[in-house]
Amino acid sequence: MNATLSAWNGADASSALDSMLACCGSKRWAASMVAMRPIASVEALSQAADRVWSAMQEPDWLEAFACHPRIGERKPAQAAAHVSEQSAAWSRQEQSSAGAANELVLTELAEDNQLYEQRFGFTYIVCATGKSAAEMLTILKRRLARDREAELREAAEQQQQIMQIRLGKWLVE
Repeated sequence: MNATLSAWNGADASSALDSMLACCGSKRWAASMVAMRPIASVEALSQAADRVWSAMQEPDWLEAFACHPRIGERKPAQAAAHVSEQSAAWSRQEQSSAGAANELVLTELAEDNQLYEQRFGFTYIVCATGKSAAEMLTILKRRLARDREAELREAAEQQQQIMQIRLGKWLVE
């Protein structure tokens, strides 16, 4: 068994919850994951994470989204008290390509992030890993044309991808 997973299975509930909140900012998702302990394998953890996420609803998704900084920014768009230093560090790493973007792209990202939030009522969420700032801007522009329900579902799928990547990072740290 993975050493991190084994330690998490035996950890106190508060510590176990903090680990899951770093991977996904939904408190209900994190609490559900902790309640499922012990989880026997990395594969079982990944499957459980997806299964639990699929049972989440809009308030849970919005809570998770609020823990992410806007693309190109460093702090979460909304004050989420439970954003851990680990989550913030992962966000910086995931969005590192935005730091290399030219000023025009960063300006457009900032402007379109504002439009997105005004249109949909939540922070633009995209799985930034491996994407350039220009790619994320192109995706943002395309997603601005959607209706709120379709965009909410897309954002939840992006959050799920981020969650899985973060679970993988957590398991090897």
